[in-house]
Amino acid sequence: MPFKIIASQCTGCSACETQCPSVAISERAGVFLIDPEKCTECAAYFDEPQCVAICPVDSTCVLDPALPRHQVA
Repeated sequence: MPFKIIASQCTGCSACETQCPSVAISERAGVFLIDPEKCTECAAYFDEPQCVAICPVDSTCVLDPALPRHQVA
């Protein structure tokens, strides 16, 4: 399940974009989005997803249950 950003909670601070090791986060119209094709859930990079760790608003970066979990190669 790649992460997604709850758009209604995103403040547009951009902190997550620079912290993503997969370069999966980008800005569109002042709101940040996570590309599910690029999101690795920070597996093999960090113990905790960096978007979750850096986001100033709790529960804004969440797992997307509609998509399968990332498989580490």
